[in-house]
Amino acid sequence: MSDVTGHSLGEFLDRRAVVSVLEQIGALLELKAENAFRVRAFRTAARAVAALTNDLRPSLADGTLAATRGIGPVTLGVVTELVTSGRSTLAEKLREEVPAGLVEMVEGSGLSVARVRCIHELMGIETLPELEDAARDGRLAALPRFGPKTAANVLKSIAFLRQARPYRLLHHAIDEGESLRTALARLPGVANAITAGETRRRCEVVGGLVTVVVSDVGPAALFRQLNDLPGVHEFAGQDERRVTLRFAGGGTAQIVVTTPINAGAVLLQSTGSAGHLRDVTEHATARGFSLHGAALWRASSFVPTPDEATLYRELGLEPVPPELREGRGEVAAAARGALPTLVTRSDLRGLLHCHTRDSDGADTVEQIAVACREAGYEYVGITDHSQAAAYAGGLSHDHLRRQVDEIDALNARLDGFRVLKGIEADILQDGQVDYPDAVLARLDFVIGSVHSRFAMTGPAMTARILRAMDNPWLTIIGHPTGRLLLAREPYALDIDAVIERAAAAGVALEVNADPHRLDLDWRRLAQARAAGVMISIGADAHSLAGLANAEFGVAMARKGGLGPGDILNTRSADGFLAFARARRS
Repeated sequence: MSDVTGHSLGEFLDRRAVVSVLEQIGALLELKAENAFRVRAFRTAARAVAALTNDLRPSLADGTLAATRGIGPVTLGVVTELVTSGRSTLAEKLREEVPAGLVEMVEGSGLSVARVRCIHELMGIETLPELEDAARDGRLAALPRFGPKTAANVLKSIAFLRQARPYRLLHHAIDEGESLRTALARLPGVANAITAGETRRRCEVVGGLVTVVVSDVGPAALFRQLNDLPGVHEFAGQDERRVTLRFAGGGTAQIVVTTPINAGAVLLQSTGSAGHLRDVTEHATARGFSLHGAALWRASSFVPTPDEATLYRELGLEPVPPELREGRGEVAAAARGALPTLVTRSDLRGLLHCHTRDSDGADTVEQIAVACREAGYEYVGITDHSQAAAYAGGLSHDHLRRQVDEIDALNARLDGFRVLKGIEADILQDGQVDYPDAVLARLDFVIGSVHSRFAMTGPAMTARILRAMDNPWLTIIGHPTGRLLLAREPYALDIDAVIERAAAAGVALEVNADPHRLDLDWRRLAQARAAGVMISIGADAHSLAGLANAEFGVAMARKGGLGPGDILNTRSADGFLAFARARRS
């Protein structure tokens, strides 16, 4: 296959890949604030390679590339390594030194490298989702020479990027799904509209939106109204009761229409998962029923299922909460009447893991305390960043002492509410917990988190975290695997060893409720519970709006089958502090 220049498509792609690496090296160097001449050299080399019409291999062999204007000895060496080995040692080294999210921020935000570096240095932001939150809650606009217009442009750029991706984060799916559900519920003839699919099951990332519409109006009549929905670009029918909408921005959603008498079976099928439906179908067959055509049948007789509870009851099952429907034994448990009582948001008595303006948060200690009290909590744990996290305004010893005194004074004034003195202390490369014991001793509790050196080997990272748990002042391991959903993979870690040590040492593991993290993964929670590990739900809030993150943490705990007794901050303030002090005795 050839392009219009007569060169093979493979040759063109090879050259384009080299150009991409040279451009990325230039961006990485600028993000590191390297010498401007060095940055410019790689960008100039990228343009020079892009302008070539010959294949790179013969150009290297006959000296043509070396003589090309814009190619110097250093950039020639990088191109030679790329062409001969398919890799660049320099690029790999820089990727280890620069957070991967910063490059994505440059590519997806519409901001210059210089501006991204400025944001990183001033705010500690290093991923596109974090940048989006800052643009949305006003922190970005407050930076010098940024302003509301820049923040709005960033949000537009990120929204465009997200529309082109196959997956969305849970909180985005919930917001988009609710907007669609509300629009559908307003259509004439619609009795109800229910968000289904992965969103309803509270999966941490969602591949597609699904909404069930309950109506006595025929599907064809409803489908004709869909063109009137705002933003709908086109729709395509899948069968007589399902249609897929495509929105002007590129996103899609499946709409499933059902009559009220069969709403339970259709909602069950539309919610999934495939594993849960398989197990329900097998159980139904064993009891003389069948699930066919999104309806429940006993032999040839249709069984009305106006809601899911009716369907489960007909099959002799306890109703299975949507979060548990993952084909992991929940149907067998429902048949035995042994489903767990899952934790709810109202079970949380304290909100943990909150950052104030003393480090990289947006609000004061008192503002956070008042908001938590108004939300119905009994206490809040303040955990700003520690001194090693200079990029996030980490607190010096003196600053932390002043905050402790401020909290003591605030507690003397607050009625019926308590502010706990904590810190999110960096777990340093050697496993030490930031701050000496004398400083940690003034605190009520300590969250230990990894914020640097993510590229360590699995054994080294595991040893780092295990050593941190030897520190008697440590209460909770924060976001234990370091993942950022759709942005950064978990670092290499033997999580089995971490769970085992946490159980032995009496350290809690966090479900970080920031929807960009949701870490520890819910699939590991049953294992942690079986080992005797307490789970902490941490909001990781950096603004008052972030206090609502707790809902996502609760959703992950529910997916993991956890009940109130498995969650550390369902305890009273005294109960929580007793857990923290037990390690110090």
